[in-house]
Amino acid sequence: MRGRLEEFATEVFAPSVRRDQRAKGALYLRGLLLDGRRKSMQPMAERLGVDPPATSRSS
Repeated sequence: MRGRLEEFATEVFAPSVRRDQRAKGALYLRGLLLDGRRKSMQPMAERLGVDPPATSRSS
């Protein structure tokens, strides 16, 4: 299944100009499909074993 997901992600994110955006998009799709109740970035990053993305929100 992972190969099919990577093919799908390649097609979906092909219009993204930046390589890092394409990679993060594919990682995001994987995170959505993993087990786990919460689908926000922090819990998905933990399940994927990567650093969560920095946020640009200010308090």
